[in-house]
Amino acid sequence: MLTAIPPKSRKITRTERTGEGILLYSEHEMIRVQVKTPEIVRVTATPAKEFSGKVRPGVICEEICNDFTFTEEGDRYVIETGKISLRIRKDTGSIGFYDEAGEVLLTEEGRAPHTFEEFETYTLAGAEQKTRKVKTADGEKDVLEEPLKISTGKSNHIRLDLKLGEEALYGFGQHELTTGSLRGKTLYLQQANRQIAVPFAISTKGYGLLVDTYSPMIFRDEESISHIYVEADQELDYYVMCGGMNGAIKNYRVLTGKAAMLPKWAFGYVQSQERFETEEEILDVARRSREEGIGTDCIVLDWFSWGDNLWGQKSYDESRFPDPAAMIQKLHEEHIHFMISIWPAMGELTEDRKEFLENDLLLPACNVYNAFREEGRDLYWKQLERTHFSYGTDAWWCDSSEPFTPEWNHRERQEPAKLYEEYLSEAGLRMPYEYCNSYALYHAMGIYENQRKSMEQNGTFEKRVCNLTRSAFTGQQRYGTIMWSGDTAANWETLRAQITAGLHFSASGLPYWTTDIGAFFVKPGNAWYWDGRYEDPLENKGYAELFVRWYQLGCFLPVFRGHGTDCRRELWNFKGEFREALMKANRLRYRLLPYIYSEAGKVWLDDASMIRWLAMDFSSDPETRGITDQYLFGEALMVCPVTEPMYYDESGEALPESAKKRKVYFPKGCDWYDLETKELYHGGTTAEVSAALDEIPVFVKAGSLIPVCEPALSTEELGEVSFEKYGEGPFRYRFYTDAGDGYGYERGKYTIKVLE
Repeated sequence: MLTAIPPKSRKITRTERTGEGILLYSEHEMIRVQVKTPEIVRVTATPAKEFSGKVRPGVICEEICNDFTFTEEGDRYVIETGKISLRIRKDTGSIGFYDEAGEVLLTEEGRAPHTFEEFETYTLAGAEQKTRKVKTADGEKDVLEEPLKISTGKSNHIRLDLKLGEEALYGFGQHELTTGSLRGKTLYLQQANRQIAVPFAISTKGYGLLVDTYSPMIFRDEESISHIYVEADQELDYYVMCGGMNGAIKNYRVLTGKAAMLPKWAFGYVQSQERFETEEEILDVARRSREEGIGTDCIVLDWFSWGDNLWGQKSYDESRFPDPAAMIQKLHEEHIHFMISIWPAMGELTEDRKEFLENDLLLPACNVYNAFREEGRDLYWKQLERTHFSYGTDAWWCDSSEPFTPEWNHRERQEPAKLYEEYLSEAGLRMPYEYCNSYALYHAMGIYENQRKSMEQNGTFEKRVCNLTRSAFTGQQRYGTIMWSGDTAANWETLRAQITAGLHFSASGLPYWTTDIGAFFVKPGNAWYWDGRYEDPLENKGYAELFVRWYQLGCFLPVFRGHGTDCRRELWNFKGEFREALMKANRLRYRLLPYIYSEAGKVWLDDASMIRWLAMDFSSDPETRGITDQYLFGEALMVCPVTEPMYYDESGEALPESAKKRKVYFPKGCDWYDLETKELYHGGTTAEVSAALDEIPVFVKAGSLIPVCEPALSTEELGEVSFEKYGEGPFRYRFYTDAGDGYGYERGKYTIKVLE
C-alpha cells in the first residue's frame, strides 16, 4: 500500500514585526505583509528562507507605513490600518481583506491559498539556432525549430487561490472579448498582437488587485474559487488596495507612478495609413487636409521608411524621402506634427543591427534588440537621435513591442491555451523567463528616459515624449505611452469588441488607448487575422457605414486615430452622406478639445481615467454592471456608440427602413442631457434615442459645465473657450490648462480654474 507523505504544515508558528512589516513563519512558507499606505497592503510569500530582492520596475513606490495595529485574536492575527483590515488564519496563513466598515473585499482560499512548484528555466545556448523564416503581415519572424538550451536557474510555478463574492471584475489588460465582467472567464495573460497583458484588475466591491509578476499569468474564475497562476517567479507578490473602483486606480498609480501628460496635439486627429510611400505624398495629404477643412494634428509614417532589404533601419530611403528634416518642418508650418514607425527588430543587412551585434545587445537567435539591458536601451536611442530625432520627429510609433507573436505564424486561429504555450516557447527562451511579459515596459522606458535626458542636455524641454505602442505592462503609463488594440479586422463584431477592449484596458490603470478606425484589415484574406468582410471597401456603402460608426467611436476615445490597410483612410475617400457624417464628427472632436485636454490633465493631476465602465462611477446601480456598449468619457459625458448596421448590409445592399434609434440606459443618481439637443432624461430609465448616420448619442450629467470652443484645423489654432451649462445647477467644473507641451506642468506650471 502506498504511504502518504504529509505536506509541509501551513500553521503559523512564529510572527515578527519589523520595519519592513509583519513576518509570518510556517513550515510551508514565509509570508510578509507590508502596509504601503492606509489603503494599500502588500503580501509576499516564498517557500525560501528569505525574500528574493528581485528587481520589479513596474512598482516604484518604496514607501512603507508603520502606522497600523497588529493583534492576536483567538485563531487569527489581525492587521488594521483604519481603511483596510487583514484577518490571517493561524492554521493555514490564509488572509481575508476587509474594508473599514468590516465588509469582506476578498479572501484567500482557506486551506491552501499559495502553492509553489520549483522548476528549471532555460535560455537559448547562443545565437546559432535552427530557425525558419515566416513572413506575416506583422513582419518577418524567426521561428525556433529545435532549440539548443542551457539552464538559467530555478523558478517557481505559483498559484494563488481566491474566493470572490457577488461582484463584477474588470481589467487584466486588453482582451478580444465583448463581455463586461471577467467573472466566470479564463484569461491567458501573455502578450500578443491584439492582446495586452496587465496583471491588475478592479472590482465593484471597491478594491483593486495587482499581481506583481513579470511573467505570463492565467486567471481562471470558477463557481466556488478563483485561480491566479503565475508562470514563473521566485515568490508570490501581490497588492490589494481599497478606496472604490476609481480610488483603486489612483492607488495603482501611487504604486506604479503617475501617467505622464501627452502633448496637447496628441488629442487632435491623427491621420495614419498603411502606408504613405513618399515625402511628396505626406505633404500632399497635409495640404489637402487643410484645403478640405479636416482637423488634423499629426501624420504618421508607417513601415518601410527605410531602403530595400533594410528592415527596421532607423533611416530613410533617400529616393523617396530626400529631405526628412525639410518635410517635417513643412508639416510644422501647417501646425501638423509627425510620428514615425520604429521597430525593435532590425534586418540582417542593416548597419543598426551590426552595431547591436558588435556590442552583444541582441536577444538570442533573432534580430530584436535587448531592451532589458540599459546599454541596449541607450544604443537604441542613440540610433534614433542620430537620424529621426535630429530631423525634428515629434512622436514614435513603437510597433511590434511584444515583440514575439507566434499566433501570427498560423493560418488558422489556435486555441488560447496552445498560444499561451507557444508564447512561452518562443518568448521565454529569448527573453528572461520571469520577465517575458514586460519587454514593452523596458522598450518604452528607454525611449522616454533617453529622450528626456537628451532634451535636458540640450537645454530644451518643449517636446513631451509621445509613444504609440502596441504592448504594455505594469507602470508603463509613466512613459508617455498610448496603446492600441492591434491589427483588427473590419466587421461589426470587432467594432463592438473595441469598446470592451478599451474599457478593460483603462480599468487596468493605463489611461491612453485607441483603435485603428475602420480596422486594420478590411478585405478577406487567407489567414485568420486578415478577416475583413469587404472586397471593394471604398465602393461598398456597408463599409462606409461601419467606418463612420468606428470614426464616431474614435472621436470619444483618449486618442483619435485613423489607420489601416486595404483601402485609403483619408476622409475625402468617402462620399456624400458618409463624408458629411465624418466631417461632423471631426468638428465635434475639435469643439470638445478644451474639455478633452482638461480631462487629460486630471489623469495626471488626480490619477483619473479618461474612459470608464459605467459601474466605476455608478457601482451602487446594478444595472450598469452588464452594460458593454456605453461608457463614461471624462467626468461629465456618457458615450453610447452605434454598433449595429442601420442602413446597409455587408454587401452594400440597403437594409429595410428602420427608426434609426438605439436603446440607452441612464444610470441612477443623476439626470442626463443630450449633448447636442439638451433634451432631458431621468436617471434609472431606459429610452430609445436618435442615432442617425451623422449622430453618436452622447449625454451629459446634469449640473455639468462643458468647456468648448469653435472647431479649428489643429489644436494650435483653437480659439477662446466658453462653458456650456447642462441642467439648472448647481454647477461646478475644475478646468485644467497648461502650455500644451514640455514638462513645465511637473514643476507646477499649470492652472486650475474652478467654475461654479
